Amino acid sequence: MKLNHRTNELLAAGRRPRMIVAAAAVAALAAATFALHPPTTHAAQAKGAVISTAKTSLGRIIVKSNGRTLYLFGKDRNGKSACSGQCATFWPPLITSGKPRVTNGARAALVGTTKRADGRLQVTYNHHPLYTFVKDTKTGQTNGEGVNAYGAVWDAVSPAGGKIVKPNAPSQGGGGAYGP
Repeated sequence: MKLNHRTNELLAAGRRPRMIVAAAAVAALAAATFALHPPTTHAAQAKGAVISTAKTSLGRIIVKSNGRTLYLFGKDRNGKSACSGQCATFWPPLITSGKPRVTNGARAALVGTTKRADGRLQVTYNHHPLYTFVKDTKTGQTNGEGVNAYGAVWDAVSPAGGKIVKPNAPSQGGGGAYGP
C-alpha cells in the first residue's frame, strides 16, 4: 500500500501544474469574453431614444437619431397609439428602453412616452405617438408625408409638435370657376 500511496502522490504532483495552467486559461478566456461582451447593466438599459430635427424638402421636421423622418398618425387619440399589427409593420413605432432625449432643436418639454398594448414604451412628441415609415430608406426621405393608410393620414412632425403642412403648389393663375 505504501507504493500505491506514493504513486498517487507523484501523480497528483504531476497534475498540479496542468491544473494551474488550465485555471489560468479559463480565467484569461473569461476576461477576454468580458472585454469583448461586457454584461448589460442598468445604465446601458436606461439609454433612451434620441429625437432631433433636420431640414428636408418639407422644411425642418422631427427625426430620430439616424436622421429618419418621424410621423404622427391622425387616428391616434389621447396620446395612445391606434396602429398595431400590420399597421405597425409598415409604420414601426419609435420604441425606447429609457427616457427619450432631444438634440438639435427638438423640444425636451414635448417629449414623452406612452405604453403600447404589448407593454413597450413608444416615444411621443407633443402627445403624438411617433412612427417611422418602411419606405423611408435614407436620411431625409419623407415618403410617408400625407399618406392615407390604416384609416387616417400620416404626417411628418414639426419641431413645434404639430403636423407638417405641405406648401401649396404655386398658383397657375387664370382664375376660372375655382380661382380667385
